[in-house]
Amino acid sequence: MFKYFMIGAVAVLAVGWVIYAIYEYRWRQYEKTQPKPSSQRLQKTRSEIADWAKQMANFKKPTYKRPDEEPPKDNG
Repeated sequence: MFKYFMIGAVAVLAVGWVIYAIYEYRWRQYEKTQPKPSSQRLQKTRSEIADWAKQMANFKKPTYKRPDEEPPKDNG
């Protein structure tokens, strides 16, 4: 009698594991389709970095004359 009980229990356990594996697979597939959650702090940081990148793209290198390129001054 115990032998039949154990065979039945193992069969039920195997079916349970198969159902669990199918559930987990479907749940992972569902999560892949959902957008990733992002916090307000992360969004703020991303916008600050984007603003900084725009400023760096618009940055113009300062132009200046070196002392040896300036015309000589008349001291007298």
